[in-house]
Amino acid sequence: MEFHDATVRVRYAETDQMGVVYHANYLIWFEVGRVELMRALGFEYKLMETEDDCFIVVAEASCRYLSPARYDELLRVRTRISEAGNRIVRYSYELLRDSDDRILATGATTHVICGKDGKPKQLPQKYQDKFRALSNVAPVPSELA
Repeated sequence: MEFHDATVRVRYAETDQMGVVYHANYLIWFEVGRVELMRALGFEYKLMETEDDCFIVVAEASCRYLSPARYDELLRVRTRISEAGNRIVRYSYELLRDSDDRILATGATTHVICGKDGKPKQLPQKYQDKFRALSNVAPVPSELA
C-alpha cells in the first residue's frame, strides 16, 4: 500500500456564505487521512497513545490550495508516509474531488513522536517498521530524527 484514501463529505458548517470550504478545514481532513492510514496499517492512533505512550505531535503543516471544495462534495484524502524516522514522521496529502478526480489541494505535515510528558521519544520498532515500509525514501539518520 503506497497510499491510503479516506472519504469525507463537505458539511455545510465547513463552508463560508458562498459555499466554499474554509481553509483550516483542509488540515482537519489531513488528520482524518492520517488516522485512517494508520488504521489501514493495522493499528489505532488511540492505542498508540494509551498502550505505548506515543503521541504524534504536529511540528509543521502546509497546504497548497489549487481549487475550492464546496458544500456537499464528496472528497478523497489521499495520504502517504513520505518519510519515517526514529522520532519524526512526515506525511503528504492530496485532496481530490471524487466526482472528477480533480486535485483541490496538496499538503504535508511533519510530526515529532512525544510521550505524555511532551518530551520527544523514539517511536517503538513495531510502528517504525510499518511506517518505513510505506515510505519511499531512506530512513532519517538517528541523529536527525
